[in-house]
Amino acid sequence: AAAARLGALRLRAVGAARVHWTESRSAGSSTAYTQSYSDRQDFLGLRHALLGAADNGEVTVLPAGRHEFPFTFQLPETLATSFEGKHGSVRYWVKAKLHRPWSTVKKVKKEFTVIEPIDINTPALLAPQAGAKEKLARAWYCNRGQVSVSAKIDRKGYTPGEVIPIFAEIDNGTSRAVVPKAAIIQTQTFIARGTKKQKSSVVTSIVGDSIAAGKREVWHGRALKIPPVGPSILHCRIIQVEYSLKVCVDIPGTSKLFLELPLVIGTIPLHPFGSRTSSVSSQYSVNLDWLSTIPEQPEAPPEYSTVVSSPEAEQSLAPPCRSELGGVLEGPFFAYIQEFRFRPPPLYSEIDPNPPSDSIRPRCMTC
Repeated sequence: AAAARLGALRLRAVGAARVHWTESRSAGSSTAYTQSYSDRQDFLGLRHALLGAADNGEVTVLPAGRHEFPFTFQLPETLATSFEGKHGSVRYWVKAKLHRPWSTVKKVKKEFTVIEPIDINTPALLAPQAGAKEKLARAWYCNRGQVSVSAKIDRKGYTPGEVIPIFAEIDNGTSRAVVPKAAIIQTQTFIARGTKKQKSSVVTSIVGDSIAAGKREVWHGRALKIPPVGPSILHCRIIQVEYSLKVCVDIPGTSKLFLELPLVIGTIPLHPFGSRTSSVSSQYSVNLDWLSTIPEQPEAPPEYSTVVSSPEAEQSLAPPCRSELGGVLEGPFFAYIQEFRFRPPPLYSEIDPNPPSDSIRPRCMTC
């Protein structure tokens, strides 16, 4: 290939959310029309010139061959996660334009994915979620009893791949058997011109055992695993992706009983060290008050004779019996405390009991 004459090579990074849908409207018995709803929210608009500038008319001559021009864009800290939905999307792309004298502009476009970081290690997302509901079963205006459900989960924030332990209690006060279920629901909300369009879908679900009339069922941490799904989108003006845990009870002859608990699907999982430390410290903080008696400044070491010849001193340095200290010493702290509290001091003397012999010649460090 021959040398190329270039006017400019410019790049542009773009990110935007778009929504669009249509709805049929009826204005009477014989007239109907279609109403369109659309909106756009821009997140990114960065420009970068790699070669020249198309406005000043300068021409850059490149010899024949392959040429590469590295470039970078600094993305803002807050960007909505890339998303593709039925009525809208969040997309990011880089577009390059090559301007050449007396020739058409060449364009190329490459999309890239952005994931908004959502850290579930925050007080709001670590708070337990709980609720309770009840429903009176009726059929042909006859009261068939009441069904109640209460449920709780450990926290609000989870990440894909985690298991949600569900603690629930279902009380069937009707005369027929009922079936409990639990599901993770994804709700997509599209907003344009003050109107909302929602689409809900079941991400995953489990079905419990049938509960006979007048019986009660208890779930002691029933496991529901989160499949690979996109994170929540909470800070976009026109597109929102939300999740919830729904506990449902199928009641024959009437509508279902629903209990909904909010969920947030994040990208940064639970920190295991932080959660374990808090739980362990809360368990042992009350029982370890005796640690406050340890002096901040170390005491002077005892006399050498008292250490090596006093049986009472050796006995006092022995670790106390577990029965005297109670069950707290069975925890993970005892091994660490024993390491520095109950170990006897080292033997020492101001006079060396084994002085070197005069007949031994000092060794030269250079020999």
